[in-house]
Amino acid sequence: MNRVNTKGFTLIELMLAMTFISVLLVAIAMTTIQISNIYNKGITLREVDQAGRSLSNELQRNIAASAPFDVTPKKDDSPATKDSKYVVRNEDGGRLCLGSYSYLWNFGKALEGTGGAVIYNKYSDDNNTQIRFVKVVDAAGKLCADPETMPAKAQSTDLLTSGDRDLVLHKFSIERTSDVGMISQAIYAISFTIGTNDREQLATNDTSCKPPSEKIDTAYCSVNQFDIIARAGNRVEE
Repeated sequence: MNRVNTKGFTLIELMLAMTFISVLLVAIAMTTIQISNIYNKGITLREVDQAGRSLSNELQRNIAASAPFDVTPKKDDSPATKDSKYVVRNEDGGRLCLGSYSYLWNFGKALEGTGGAVIYNKYSDDNNTQIRFVKVVDAAGKLCADPETMPAKAQSTDLLTSGDRDLVLHKFSIERTSDVGMISQAIYAISFTIGTNDREQLATNDTSCKPPSEKIDTAYCSVNQFDIIARAGNRVEE
C-alpha cells in the first residue's frame, strides 16, 4: 500500500505567523498615525508662518508710506485709554492709525471670551462678526482719535482669517526706537504673536503651547512670535 506524505503547518508555526502579522499591522498603524500627526503639525506651522509673514509685509509697507508718528503710551493705564493720536492699547485688543489706513485687532482671549475679556473692536454695522485683525480705510485717523468709534465692515479688509486652525493674534507691541538723521524718518520695532486659539492647549500667557507631557494634541497647536523693524518717513505729514 502506497502512503501519501502530506506536509502542513503546525499549531505553533501558525501562532508564530499570526503574532508576526499582528505586530506588523500594529507597526503599520502606529507609523500611519505618526505620519498623520507630522503632516497636521506641518500644516499648523505653515499657516502660522504664512499669517505672520503676511502681516509683517503689510505693516512694513504701510508704515514706510506714512509720516513718523508718536507711539508713547500715556501714564493713564485705564482700559481702552487713548495712548496717542496713532496708537490705542487695550488688554483685549488695540488700534494703530497710520493716516491713510488704520489697523484694528482683538486678542485671542477676547475672541473666546475667557478671563473676563470682552470684544473690544466690533463692526459698527455687524456687531456679531468678530474682528481678528483688519485694515480699515481711515484717512483722518478717527478710529484712534476716538477709540469708541467702530469701523464699518464695508471699509474693512480682513488680514488675519481663522483658516483651518483658528488663528488669532495673542500679543502686539510697537515702539519707536530712533529717528534717522535730519530726514524726518523714524524706526519702529514691532513684535506680535500669532497662533492657534484652543485655550485648553495654550499656556496661561498665550505665548506657547503646553508641553506634550500634559497630553495635548501638539499637531494642532502652534504659537510664533514675529519681530520686525519698520521705517516711517517716506512722506511728509500734512
